[in-house]
Amino acid sequence: MDWLRDTISANGPLYLAVGGLVIGCAFGAVLFRTNFCAMGSLSDIHNFGDFRRFRAWLLAAAIALIGAQLLQAAGVVALDKSMYLAPGLNWAGHIIGGVALGFGMVFAGGCPSRNLARAGGGDLRALLTLVVVGLFAYMTIGGIFAPPRAALEQATAVGRMAGAPTQSLGDVIGSAVAMPTGARNGIVAALLGGAAIVYCFVDRSFRGSPVHIVSGLAVGLAVIAGWALTGLAHDEMAARPSAPISLTYVRPAGDALEWLQRFTAIPIPSFGVASVFGALIGACIAALAMGRFRFTTFSDTGDTVRHLAGAALMGIGGVMALGCTIGQAVTGVSTLAAGSILTFAAIIAGGFWGLRVLERQILAGG
Repeated sequence: MDWLRDTISANGPLYLAVGGLVIGCAFGAVLFRTNFCAMGSLSDIHNFGDFRRFRAWLLAAAIALIGAQLLQAAGVVALDKSMYLAPGLNWAGHIIGGVALGFGMVFAGGCPSRNLARAGGGDLRALLTLVVVGLFAYMTIGGIFAPPRAALEQATAVGRMAGAPTQSLGDVIGSAVAMPTGARNGIVAALLGGAAIVYCFVDRSFRGSPVHIVSGLAVGLAVIAGWALTGLAHDEMAARPSAPISLTYVRPAGDALEWLQRFTAIPIPSFGVASVFGALIGACIAALAMGRFRFTTFSDTGDTVRHLAGAALMGIGGVMALGCTIGQAVTGVSTLAAGSILTFAAIIAGGFWGLRVLERQILAGG
């Protein structure tokens, strides 16, 4: 393992770019081929009482959780160095941001990752949605919306949870139970991941649907691959060390726009930027292979307004919550971060709220 780490970290930026492109490509192809979609899973529940795509989403989170914890136990990745496991908990950002992202994804035709798959298939609405997501993400990170976001975080952030060094559920529980950190994380991951897997496969309709099972497994494995690559590439002695991360698509959408404008200054894209372009390419390849590549655009003014408003909410909400339906509900959850689990619940609540509002608008002819 040491030789692999030395090889990758010796030329980290290049490996991260190429690896991000490959992992993103596989991820985009899976999303398009299997129709994996967080917003669609909530819509299936709301409209048809069908939980199969929701179970696929949970399966992806469970697989990523177990895989990431195994990687940490093997010394491949230090999850505590990721952005998810900060000591403090920005509960208001996770809740408000998660609800905003969940609400917005309904009006934007899907979350950022789903819009990458749609754009790869020729949907110009999704392409513009991604541009707006990236723009509003940057406006929230350091632009016009940054001061109120920072003020809210400072006013509502909670310090160390129960005196724990990070917000990992293993560390929080460990503050009351004398047990090695690795053992605590392993037990919590096994319990949560195992419970989620049982919930998924106890349902006969899910067990009888290979496409949903494969989509959940594949998305979870893609997130594990991201953690493995960025964990091995992490070098604390580098001039600008990059923290371990895996798939997430709100801030990287903005980073991708910046990279396109500053290519001559930053010729090698980051892992996140490469994964954005990889997802577009992978979805495009899948669409062409399936004969489903079609250029589509907005049907009317109302459709345009809904997509742009939803994209703006996702850009703002994704930054406040530190991620999206993949970046928090799968990648973040795999670290056992309390904030990620809170965001996951908030996204679900916001999604169901958005579906009810959209349904009323449609019935009213709006």
